[in-house]
Amino acid sequence: MQERDIDIVIIGSGSAGLNVMAQARAAGRTFVLINGGEPGTTCARIGCMPSKVMIQIAEEYYRRTHFGQFGIDGHDGLSIDHSEAMKHVQELRDGFVQGVVSRSTDKLPADVFIQDYARLLEPTLVEAGGQCFRAKAVVIATGSTPILPAPWRQFGDRVITTDEVFELEDLPASMAIIGMGTIGLELGQSLARMGVTITGFDQIERVAGIADPEVNRTAIELMRNDFAIHLGATATLESVGEQIQVTAGDQKVLVDKVLASIGRVPAVEGLGLEVLGLPLDARGVPPFDDQTMQVGDLPVFLAGDVTGERQVLHESTDEGKIAGYNAAHIDQPAERFQRKTPFYVNFCDPNIIAVGARFDQIDADRSAVAEVSFSTVGRARAMGAARGVLRVYADKASGRLLGSEMIAPRGEHLGHLLAWAIEQRMTVGEVLRMPFYHPVIEGALKTAFSQLYAEVEAKNPGPVTEVAPLRQSS
Repeated sequence: MQERDIDIVIIGSGSAGLNVMAQARAAGRTFVLINGGEPGTTCARIGCMPSKVMIQIAEEYYRRTHFGQFGIDGHDGLSIDHSEAMKHVQELRDGFVQGVVSRSTDKLPADVFIQDYARLLEPTLVEAGGQCFRAKAVVIATGSTPILPAPWRQFGDRVITTDEVFELEDLPASMAIIGMGTIGLELGQSLARMGVTITGFDQIERVAGIADPEVNRTAIELMRNDFAIHLGATATLESVGEQIQVTAGDQKVLVDKVLASIGRVPAVEGLGLEVLGLPLDARGVPPFDDQTMQVGDLPVFLAGDVTGERQVLHESTDEGKIAGYNAAHIDQPAERFQRKTPFYVNFCDPNIIAVGARFDQIDADRSAVAEVSFSTVGRARAMGAARGVLRVYADKASGRLLGSEMIAPRGEHLGHLLAWAIEQRMTVGEVLRMPFYHPVIEGALKTAFSQLYAEVEAKNPGPVTEVAPLRQSS
């Protein structure tokens, strides 16, 4: 097969791959973009965007349960049409996907956008679409795929994954969700609030990847108000007539469908990464530097969910930019880039947030921990959302903010403020000199910072909230 010379071969047209392409264009490099499967990003097709539509529907319908306390009558007569709800999810999802495709791959000529699965024949020789491409650099951005244990495949469409849940034309009467990570917890609560009888299972005794024990305890307690959750035992499946029996420890439940939400693994099957000549880990991924995205000292880079690490959109975007820049400048030593403060949002109600250092990453002897219950926050009480707990960590000596975990109303906004403060290496005293309005949800942060300020050694000169004096002009 004749080889075609190209500067950069990009494998995968998701968020990471598209950002690699932008870097290749900016540097004036020739490239081909190879994509197996459906075009459109994971976020738009099967991830954050359709899930947020479903979450919004569930929140709007659930809000009726608060109307009585506000003196609003008639809420008992409200109902939800599951097929119409899913149609709305799919229509918006299709719009998100089309928006991505129309701005990116739709505009590429056929000899640049190759719709086929790629295979590496050598580190810089890639086969796809009946062609071979000899590249100066290769970027692998193939994304991830949901885990579905082989024994569960026998149940056919009675067991679905997170890739398939948004394709449902109607919702079942009952469903078990196995895996109480971020996706399982979000969908579990949403489906339960839409009227599906949900039972959640996980073999560990944590939900949503929470490390802080107090936040985890509160999250489990609050989520159990919406649906049953069984933790600490491995789930097994058995066919019983048209239904499936799920057993975990001494818990048994019969359901119409099972949603497998036990994680995602790098999509590397059939890619031929063994030709790189480097050891592959248990997920089939070679060693790489997360500040350059380079694989060993090869002209090969990884980006996005295929790394198996920071599987969120903004990190995939950054990794695409880093890998793309270094691939486009392969004749130079790889540039190292500083990664942003880790930041994760679970859109359950209340939101579950982790930002910066996690509880199990801080030194207990050298750190101060503040805790605020949202039952005491006036704005949360007025909203009828006074549930959850905020925990913030700081270094005792320097007063520098380290991280936070929380389950909080409007936590997505609190998380951003904390992420920005941590990214700027701010101290507790410095953030307390920022303006805080009253009454707002952010008041919980001010309370937490005030607690921390009492414990840290680094103090502001003068009053903690003192502003710099105005200087007289000469």
